[in-house]
Amino acid sequence: MDSKHKSPSIIDALIPIILLIVMLSMSVYLYGDDSSYGANQIALILGASIAALIGMKNGYSWKEMESGIVKGISMGMGAILILLAVGALIGTWIMSGTVPAMIYYGLKILSPSIFYFAACIICALSALSIGSSWTVAGTLGVALIGISLGLGLSPEITAGAIISGAYFGDKMSPLSDTTNLAPAIAGTDLFTHIRHMIWTTGPSLLIALIIFLILGFQPKSNGDTAGLAIIQNTIINSFNISLFSFIPLVVVFILAYKKMPAFPTVLIGALLGGVFAAFLQPQIVSNFVNKPELSKGLTMLSGVWTALHSGFSFNSGVEVVDALLTRGGMSSMLNTIWLVICALTYGAVLETTGLLNIIVKSLLTFSKSTGSLIVTTIATCIGVNIITADQYISIVLPGRMYKTEFARRNLHPKNLSRTLEDAGTITSPLIPWNTCGAYMSASLGIATFAYLPFCFFNLINPVVAIIYGLLNIKIEKLDEPAVELVDIGKLK
Repeated sequence: MDSKHKSPSIIDALIPIILLIVMLSMSVYLYGDDSSYGANQIALILGASIAALIGMKNGYSWKEMESGIVKGISMGMGAILILLAVGALIGTWIMSGTVPAMIYYGLKILSPSIFYFAACIICALSALSIGSSWTVAGTLGVALIGISLGLGLSPEITAGAIISGAYFGDKMSPLSDTTNLAPAIAGTDLFTHIRHMIWTTGPSLLIALIIFLILGFQPKSNGDTAGLAIIQNTIINSFNISLFSFIPLVVVFILAYKKMPAFPTVLIGALLGGVFAAFLQPQIVSNFVNKPELSKGLTMLSGVWTALHSGFSFNSGVEVVDALLTRGGMSSMLNTIWLVICALTYGAVLETTGLLNIIVKSLLTFSKSTGSLIVTTIATCIGVNIITADQYISIVLPGRMYKTEFARRNLHPKNLSRTLEDAGTITSPLIPWNTCGAYMSASLGIATFAYLPFCFFNLINPVVAIIYGLLNIKIEKLDEPAVELVDIGKLK
C-alpha cells in the first residue's frame, strides 16, 4: 500500500457495509417492490459517501476515489448500453408482431401443467446454444411472461423458471463470457472447467426442474380458458400473425451464435423489429401514431422512432392484452440504469479505498480446511456481487484473492473456477442493484425480490457446491503442475 495511505481496519470496512444493509432494509420495508425506483439508489449513494469519508480518514484524496468511481462505472457501460438496446427491442418487437406471435403460438402449444418446466428447458437450451442469459431473457423471456399471464399462471414463478434455465445455459455454454472468464482467472482450460461444473450444475438443474414440474400440477395452475381465448382472439384480430414475425428473433439468435457482441446484436434486432413493423403491421403503426396529417412513410418512421425511445402502447379495449403489450422503449430502462450507476459507484469506492480487500483477507483466517475454503470462496463471491453490483468483479476479485491459496493446498484450479461460477455467476440476478438483477427485473417486468424465491436453480446451485466442498465430493487435487496462470491484464 502507498505510504500516504493508512491501511483500513476491519471496522472501517464493516461500517459502510452494515449501514448500507440497514438502509436497504429500511428501503424495502418502507417502499416494498418500489424500493428500486429511487430509495435504493439513495441508500447506495449514502453508503458510497460513508465509505469515501472513511477513505479520506485513511489518506485517500477525493481525486483518487473519483478516478476509481469513473473506472468502476466504465466497467458497467457495456451493461448500460445493452439495457438501452433491450428497451428499444421490446418496443419494436411488440409493434412488429414478434412478441404477440410468440405469445399467440405459445398459448396454443404450451400446456399450463408443464409450462414452468418447459419454460426452464426452453431457456436453458437457448442460452446453451448462444451463451447469453441476457439475450434469452430479453427475447424469449418477455414472451414467456406474456404466455404465463394468458394461461393464468404466476409471472413470478415464470420469471424464476426463465432465469433458472437461462443461467444454467449461460453457465454451461462455451460461448459465454463468464464461462471463459472463470477458468482463465483460475488457471485452467475451458472444457476442463465445463466438465467439472457438470457435477454441481447438473443435479441443481434436475432438482429445479422437478420443483417446476410439481408447481405446474398445482390445482391453481389450470388456467382461464375463456380469458385465454380472449387474449388469442384479440392478438390474431389486431396483428398480422405469421411465421415471418419470427425472423427478427431468428436473426438475433444467429448473430449471438456467431459471437457478435451483445449490444450491436440486440440493437440490430430492435431496428429489424422496426422494419418488420412498418411492412407487416402498417395499421398497428398508424393507430399507434394517430397523426392522419402525416404521409404513410412519415407515419411509419414516427411509429418506429417512438417505439425505440418510448416503447409501444396498445389500445384494444381488452385490459389484460393492453397491459401485456404496452411496454418497452429506451426510456423504460433509465431507472434501472440509475440503479446500476449508483451501485457501481458504491462498489468502486470500497475497492479503491481497500475496504473490500481487507474483508476478503479477513475471511481467509476462517478457512482452515478444504471445505471451509470452498465455503469462504462462495461467501466472498456472493458478498462481492452484493457490494460491487457486478458479476464479472465477483469472479475476478475472489479468483485473484484465492488462486494462490488453492494452489498452496494442492487443489486443482478447476475447483476454484467451478466455485467462482457456482456462486459469482449464479447469484448475480438475485440482487436488485446488481447489473444482472436490475436487467432481469427491467426486461421481465417482475421485481427482483418477487422472482427471487422461484429461481430454484440459482438458489440450489451454491448450496450443492457447499455440500460438495464440506463432504469433499469431486474436489480434485493436483496430480501434475497446474495450467499456466493467466495474467488478468491480458483479458482486457
